[in-house]
Amino acid sequence: MNLANKITLMRVILVPVFIVLIMASQIPGVANLVENGTVSQLVLNWCALGVFILASVTDFFDGYIARKYNMISNFGKFMDPLADKLLVCSALICLLALGRINVFLVLIIIARDFIISGFRLVASDKGVVIAANMWGKVKTTMQMVMIGFMIPGLDIFYWISVILGWIVLFLTVYSLIDCLIKNRHVLKDEK
Repeated sequence: MNLANKITLMRVILVPVFIVLIMASQIPGVANLVENGTVSQLVLNWCALGVFILASVTDFFDGYIARKYNMISNFGKFMDPLADKLLVCSALICLLALGRINVFLVLIIIARDFIISGFRLVASDKGVVIAANMWGKVKTTMQMVMIGFMIPGLDIFYWISVILGWIVLFLTVYSLIDCLIKNRHVLKDEK
C-alpha cells in the first residue's frame, strides 16, 4: 500500500472519530458526561471541526501525491471518492440529526451522489471511466466549507451557512446535470 492510499485510508478512519465527537451528546454514557458538564459539547464540536478539516485537507494531498509520484492505483481510484462520500454524507446526516441543516439540502446532495455513482457503474460496465470533473471538485470543496461552518453550531455562522447552502445546492444540481449531459452516450443502448 503506497503513501497516497494510506492517506486515503486515514481519511476513512477519521470518519467515525468525527461522528463520535460531534454526536457525543447523543451517545449513551458519553451524553451523561456532556449533560453534567464534565465534557463541553462546544469543545467537542471544535474538536470535530478539527478532525473534519484534517480529513478534508487529506483529500487534496492523497490525490496530489498519487499524481506527482505516480502512485495512482485501482484502490485509490475506488477509495478516494468513497472516502469523500463517507465524510460528507456522515457529516450531513449528523448535522441533520442535530438540527443544523435543512433536510431538503441533505436529500439533494445524497441523491446526486447516488445518481452519479449509479451512472459511473453503468459506464464502468461499458468500459468507460467517468472521472471527477472540475464542477464535481468545486461542489465537494464547497460542501466541505459549508459543513465546516455548521459543525461548531454557533449562531454567528448561521447566515454564512445559509448562503453557502444555496451555493452548494446550485453546484450540486449543476454538477449533476453537467456530468449527465457530457456523458449521455453512456446511457445509449448498444445495437
